[in-house]
Amino acid sequence: MSQQQPIIKQIIGKIVKSIRIKKGLSQEDLAFECNVDRSYISMIEVGRNEPSVSKIFEICEGLNIKPSDFFKLVEAEYENLKDNNSTENK
Repeated sequence: MSQQQPIIKQIIGKIVKSIRIKKGLSQEDLAFECNVDRSYISMIEVGRNEPSVSKIFEICEGLNIKPSDFFKLVEAEYENLKDNNSTENK
């Protein structure tokens, strides 16, 4: 269970970055929309910072997606990684 937190941080960062790029936004654009510094977005994207739930809602607003859709993506990626790890350990 102790490895779950770093994995979740990395998944959140990967998904934020992926959606941001698909939407054609720079880190600065997203940071402006979320009223945070660009370096904060960068730290999230590389998995060094884990945003609070309220900040995730703000990021989702900046990305113009529903938080429920964002969390579904996080859950799907987590389950995929978990399945891959259990398959590798057999």
